[in-house]
Amino acid sequence: MQEDKPPVALIAGPTASGKSGLGVALAKHYAQTDKKAVIINMDSAQVYADLDVLSARPTADEMQGIEHRLYGYIDGSEACSAARWASDAKVQIAQAHAESAVPILVGGTGLYMRTLLDGISPIPDIDAKIRAEVRALPVSQSYAALLSEDPERAARLSPNDTSRISRALEVVRSTGKTLSYWQSAKEGGIAGDITLRPLVLLPPREWLYTRCNQRFEMMFDNGAAAEVRALIDRNLPDDCPVMRAIGVPEITAYLHGDMTRAQAVESAQTATRQYAKRQYTWFRNQPPPEWPCWHGEINNNNIDNIITLFQ
Repeated sequence: MQEDKPPVALIAGPTASGKSGLGVALAKHYAQTDKKAVIINMDSAQVYADLDVLSARPTADEMQGIEHRLYGYIDGSEACSAARWASDAKVQIAQAHAESAVPILVGGTGLYMRTLLDGISPIPDIDAKIRAEVRALPVSQSYAALLSEDPERAARLSPNDTSRISRALEVVRSTGKTLSYWQSAKEGGIAGDITLRPLVLLPPREWLYTRCNQRFEMMFDNGAAAEVRALIDRNLPDDCPVMRAIGVPEITAYLHGDMTRAQAVESAQTATRQYAKRQYTWFRNQPPPEWPCWHGEINNNNIDNIITLFQ
């Protein structure tokens, strides 16, 4: 960290790990030292206006008077890419710094975090004909071709990883350079321009999964079905991100009479736990090893101790 550069705090971790509450507590801590703080959303579901309940977007009471930005600001008919979010986040971070405020990034979307900090790879558009040819190949042939054309990438992939093999192969064939080359040429990241104060939350898994289960029950009780009904009434395409968000397909099945309420809740709880598990693995392995991690539960008795990790 370079203390002469403007600060950005970052709270990352799997869903239901307590990020939102910790973000508010950290903002209030800054306020006690006469520093304004604003919370900036870093969650790919919470950007959508249509996913208030199902994205667990903080309520006005939960925000406790702290300004929250980039929450519910995109219509569900649109798809928000990591590049778009990073561009929007840069604007909000710059504005916060102009206000002498500390931006606090809060969320569990690792791709958003990585795109903002490290930038994006300037991969040229893939030739449509090459893409079609590559995607038509059986995975065994694609992998054999990748072993020849990009052996380094092939060695890092499972021979059955169809999507990643196809992506690597179409990139090298279309651009003449490997995916690793393009990834090493990332541009637009802000990591070198800020003093980053990160914290990764990796609480006990059983505690986390219990919270996942309890939270979805609360979502159903607090209007999740009405939220999905409103989405259905919009007749959005099935491939819209909001229509694929955890809870939406399950509650849709319930509303159409294809599942009981109990079945929909159980199915969504399972999907939430699986998502949390994937996030947990990502945040355990991907952030720099020097980033501090909190491995315990989060509650009112220890939150002050957790906040000291940002200093």
